[in-house]
Amino acid sequence: MKKLVRKRFLLPLFVLVVIVVFFNSRWLGWIYPIEYKEEIRAHASAYEVDPFLVASIIRVETNFKPSMESKKGALGIMQLMPNTAQWIMEQAHLDNMSLETVKHEIDPNIQIGTWYLRQLNRQFGGNKIAVIAAYNAGPGNVKSWLSSGKWDGTLEDVKDIPFGETRHYVQRVLYYYKQYTELYDAF
Repeated sequence: MKKLVRKRFLLPLFVLVVIVVFFNSRWLGWIYPIEYKEEIRAHASAYEVDPFLVASIIRVETNFKPSMESKKGALGIMQLMPNTAQWIMEQAHLDNMSLETVKHEIDPNIQIGTWYLRQLNRQFGGNKIAVIAAYNAGPGNVKSWLSSGKWDGTLEDVKDIPFGETRHYVQRVLYYYKQYTELYDAF
């Protein structure tokens, strides 16, 4: 008798869970959270950059974990190379920042990373795919690939990107970008 009662309880519960999962995409927010929304929103707005792109890059770079340093020396939540971070601080006149600040503090790192994305967006004429590739491989490499015809800057030909790491990086950032833009109505 106990088994029958348990089955009568578990089956409707299972059906309810399946219905909630398949008919309500809000649960995906648990799988694809966006942390530091206020900082991302503020800097994306100030520098006219898509906040979902910023969030996608952060997700791929560090999964929103602060104070990270890569094997190659990239710093902070947006993984900026020290030379690039120093150049950005000079160009953006951010004299109150240091590399330690960039590495350990969320807001300054997102600020200079977003500023850099705006610069890349300008350099590559709004080509989001080329911007993402340049964020990973550097703008010099991407300009070289585009001018030499090794890669045409399109998603359809992302397989032609000479660096495997950058190819994979572009695909991952675009995957999260798609998830975020489909899941969240607004940033």
